[in-house]
Amino acid sequence: MSKEKKKPEKEKTEPVTEEVVESAETVEETAEVKEEKKEPTAEEKLQEELKAEKEKYIRLYAEYDNYRKRTAAEKLQIYDDATAHAVKELLPMADSMTQALAQFEGKEVPEEFSKGVEMIAAQLKTCFEKLKVEPFGEVGDAFDPELHNAVSMVEDESLPENSVSAVYQKGYKIGDKIIRHAMVVVANA
Repeated sequence: MSKEKKKPEKEKTEPVTEEVVESAETVEETAEVKEEKKEPTAEEKLQEELKAEKEKYIRLYAEYDNYRKRTAAEKLQIYDDATAHAVKELLPMADSMTQALAQFEGKEVPEEFSKGVEMIAAQLKTCFEKLKVEPFGEVGDAFDPELHNAVSMVEDESLPENSVSAVYQKGYKIGDKIIRHAMVVVANA
């Protein structure tokens, strides 16, 4: 045997192909993309914060707008309720004026006296108009249980079915709010 040194055998390697190179590049790109996704840049962070603040602002603005609308409606309702309460206290005086004017018809009453009562009744009517108080309940109107309080019924061929034949007490309302129902007699119910 010779003392020759045996040369270590070279490891057999396969030749590097393009596929291997491409897959290595893809792995590196994927790793870079993952790193980018994990750590957003400062600009992206600021954009996210700005977006969150905008959403908070929009929500706050919507809440304030709803609050403003709700309080405006409540104020209007309070005004209507207060007006209705005050007018309710004046209604007996309006009824007395109406009865006094009805008593003057066909009777000998001093002219100054009747003119004075008429002027007071006109002033009261003007005040009600300014407050948007509307009277309702006239003879011949169709009977509406939401507006009228029927105290009796009569048969009258000259009036249509379910109509008001007599009014004992006028009704008053502000818009859709009833202050007092009209007290009426219903014909042909």
